[in-house]
Amino acid sequence: MRYTYILLFALAFAACSNKQGNASTSSLCDDSLTVSQPDAGVQPVEDSPAMAKPSGEEGSVQSSPSSGDARLYYTGAYDKKKSYVVISKRDLRLYVYADVEGKPRLLADYPCCLSRNRGQKQRKGDNKTPESPAGKPFKITQIQDASTWRHDFGDGRGNILAYGHWFLRLLTPGHTGIGIHGSTNNEGSVPGRASEGCIRLLDRDIIHFKETFAYVGMPVTIQAEGAAHLPFMDKAKEDAPKPISYKQGGNPKKADTARIAKPQTQSSQNTEPQIQDPGAQYHARH
Repeated sequence: MRYTYILLFALAFAACSNKQGNASTSSLCDDSLTVSQPDAGVQPVEDSPAMAKPSGEEGSVQSSPSSGDARLYYTGAYDKKKSYVVISKRDLRLYVYADVEGKPRLLADYPCCLSRNRGQKQRKGDNKTPESPAGKPFKITQIQDASTWRHDFGDGRGNILAYGHWFLRLLTPGHTGIGIHGSTNNEGSVPGRASEGCIRLLDRDIIHFKETFAYVGMPVTIQAEGAAHLPFMDKAKEDAPKPISYKQGGNPKKADTARIAKPQTQSSQNTEPQIQDPGAQYHARH
């Protein structure tokens, strides 16, 4: 009888231990599969460094391999109407070039923030920056005062100033609302991948770029993800003089444009960018 009790007790203890072991394993698996996600209906903060980085084409905020200040290079004379922009998704930089005496010269480059999602833009709201077809750059069609423009990112901050002083609208066939602008209240996202599709510069840099280089009709090439530099880019960088970098918080108009020679222009040409009435409906929302 005593042996029967001992046997029953041993069987009961073994069953209890097995149950606890299974529960522990199940709990570990559940924890390992748990992924924190934003609340339903709330758009993630665009420049939140805490957002996870998914694998594959879709990406979110990531650090830049080319962070730093804007850099100014060529100080000689050039024809402003022969200047153009190349935006590298790989470098997270906006480069300004001009053809001088038959060859490209690097004038300046600026750190920038591009779309939070990778790849070619396909539709409105996909949070991707469009890439220009080979040999067919986009163009700046309007230079608009965006100093009062606001946007609600759905992150609880409300309808906030978001575009810096200027919005340089791009003609991107098949898509609307894409432009180069400042990063008011989101400057921590520059350089990086956090926008809804537009190209963000620091607020001081959008002012400098607009006042120094930009004009209506300016060609803008946006390279594909991971694309190598265009053939002339590395040579232009090699030939460029030591760059000038203006200090954060400085006045770029006073500190730097005086060090860049005035472009060569014909007196009959209108070299001032055309400023359009922004209107309430011009806010870029994708």
